[in-house]
Parts: sequence; C-alpha cells; structure tokens
Amino acid sequence: VAAFRKNFNVLLIDLRGHGRSNNFSKIKEFINKQYSFKAVSQDILDVLDHLNIKSAHFVGMSLGTIIIRNLAELAQERVSSMVLAGAITRFNFRSQFLIKMGDMTKNIMPYMWLYKLFSYVVMPQKSQKESRHIFTREAKKLCQKEFKRWFKLAADVNPLMRYFKDKELAIPTLYVMGENDYLFMKPVEEMVAVHEHSQLLQIPECGHVCNIDKPKEFNKHAIEFIAAQ
Repeated sequence: VAAFRKNFNVLLIDLRGHGRSNNFSKIKEFINKQYSFKAVSQDILDVLDHLNIKSAHFVGMSLGTIIIRNLAELAQERVSSMVLAGAITRFNFRSQFLIKMGDMTKNIMPYMWLYKLFSYVVMPQKSQKESRHIFTREAKKLCQKEFKRWFKLAADVNPLMRYFKDKELAIPTLYVMGENDYLFMKPVEEMVAVHEHSQLLQIPECGHVCNIDKPKEFNKHAIEFIAAQ
C-alpha cells in the first residue's frame, strides 16, 4: 500500500464480510442470502459510484482476480487496466478435490482448520511460511457463517473462467505469478497464450502469494505496468 500511494490515489475496499464490511451480515438484505461473484462485483461498482470514480486501475490477489475480471465483464468502461496476482483462472483436479473435501466438512469442521489446510496445500514450501501466516491471520477476521458463504462461490469458478477465457476484453492485463505457484500457473499460461491484451510475468523463487513473497519485485512491476497505461 505504501509503495502504491507514492504513485497513485489508492482506494482499498473491504469486500462484504471482511474488515469494516463485516456488518453486511447484520443487514436484512444479506441475511441468509447466497453470495455471487456478480453481487460482490456490484458492491465495488457501488463504492465507485458513491465516490464519483468513473474508472480505475484494479489490482487483485488470488480470489480477488476473479472478482476484478467479473467486474470488468459488468462494466468494462470502468476498468483502465488489471493487475492480477496469483490469479485463479481454473481449478485443476487437485484443487477441485480439496474444495470438494472442504465442502463436505464445512459444517462440522472449524473453518480455521480448513484455512490452515488450504494454506499448506497452496503454499507448501518453507520459504512461504510468512505467506501462510498472513493468509490464516486474515482469515480470522471472518466468522464461520461468512466463510461458508464465500466458500460456496468456489463452485462457480471453473464455468465462469471458461467463459472469460473464450471472451477476452480489450483491457490491458498483467498476470503476476510466482514461479512456484504449482496449482495455478499452467492455467494462467494457457489463458495468456490465447489473449491478445494480456501478458504474464513470473517472479522467481516465489509462490502463490507473490506480493508477500517478493513485495519489492511485485510493486515495481505492477506500478510500472499501471503507469504505462
């Protein structure tokens, strides 16, 4: 955040159920209502409208990359560029198995156990210890009910991303991936290979959460990309 604020006007948004937006669950409109990528993306557009922001550059990480891409589908004219780090463009067999197992146990297993398990599967290397710590620390800000609402979105990822792969938007897009992000690297390479407006940057000795594993490198490349648009 500090690096980006030196160069841009930065707007940070807590998605529903996160941070200062956790009181969404107390609002009648959201109680017992299933979340969708469209609804979460619309939340962001509502914030932009409230602040009279006509367009912006978007930077997202992991699940956030899907939300940004979906937002661009809803309102392409609002998105000047996209920096998608640790991007999820498809769940492979291993990650699908993990999600299926999580779905079967989400009502009986404490969600923090699932989060810790996910963190080790996605970021198994010793060098990714700090990333795992931050991943689980942030998860504690969600309650079990919110976790289950967000977890249900996983079922929509593959069909949604197949559509996004077939329909490219003319928006400058930078995928920033850790070289060791073994779960999600190959699908991103396949996506970039068929998209004219996308490019891929791989950061060496880096895993899924590349902005934490190698923050200086991530900041440098992301800022340079946005500044060039």
